[in-house]
Amino acid sequence: MTILIEQPEFVEVEEEKVCSEENENELVLDGGFVVPTTNAFGHTFRDYDVNSERKDGVEEFYRIQHINQSVDFVKRMREEYGKLDKVEMSIWECCELLNEVVDESDPDLDEPQIEHLLQTAEAIRKDYPKEGWLHLTALIHDLGKVLHLPAFGELPQWAVVGDTFPVGCAFDESIVHHKHFQENPDYSNPAYNTKYGIYSEGCGLNNVLMSWGHDDYMFLVAKGNNSTLPSAGLFIIRYHSFYALHRAGAYKHLMNEDDIENLKWLKVFNKYDLYSKSKVRIDVEKVKPYYLSLIEKYFPAKLRW
Repeated sequence: MTILIEQPEFVEVEEEKVCSEENENELVLDGGFVVPTTNAFGHTFRDYDVNSERKDGVEEFYRIQHINQSVDFVKRMREEYGKLDKVEMSIWECCELLNEVVDESDPDLDEPQIEHLLQTAEAIRKDYPKEGWLHLTALIHDLGKVLHLPAFGELPQWAVVGDTFPVGCAFDESIVHHKHFQENPDYSNPAYNTKYGIYSEGCGLNNVLMSWGHDDYMFLVAKGNNSTLPSAGLFIIRYHSFYALHRAGAYKHLMNEDDIENLKWLKVFNKYDLYSKSKVRIDVEKVKPYYLSLIEKYFPAKLRW
């Protein structure tokens, strides 16, 4: 099933602009979304060097992740979890499970994940009221984090969360805590440590192996359960943690034309995904009927996970 979505008016502007003098400490993004200048800990967003209470733990997370995310590991995980034989449940049931997960890799947030999902979805809904598929994508983009729970295999956090990146080619220096890749077995493998590695110019990201985690898993779940989300939604789900691409511009040599178009939507989404992390609470019961209607439109009642 093909769903046509209207492309927004994409204009290359500065990432953020200052509001009026009355709100000089706030920022505005596309559509009027007001952005806090600091995260929940009072620091700038995605600052991995600031001396915060989570700094050492976050770096240790990435040290372990970078050592273990290899081509062989990713292939094993995709084969195992691509079977979708762990659990059968609805999207909303899975959303509720995220109350049990706190992301150790995130320097900006220590709230249960369900709060972040609804904050992101509601912020996008306010600025893009007609893009129901995008609201739903925001709601479900992190559902793959249930991989950390016992029923889904209880994978360690380094195999579930954190920034993602291609394996099978050189690790770009823009990847957070890049220095720790030196202990990865692929780092010194001549088949994997060049610019293209096992890939070719313009091969398309769909043909690129990404580090294993909640992004790729939720993409496999959506595809395996015949979701009718448009390709841009699936692209957002699979690459929303691929900061080396959508923030630093790395790995563009692997993209094809479809990737280039979908990246526009990912950049829209990422602003809300990153900056909506706040202490603002969402009335779950009030918004639940709306999201249940979207789930029914794009997914079956029960999914294989």
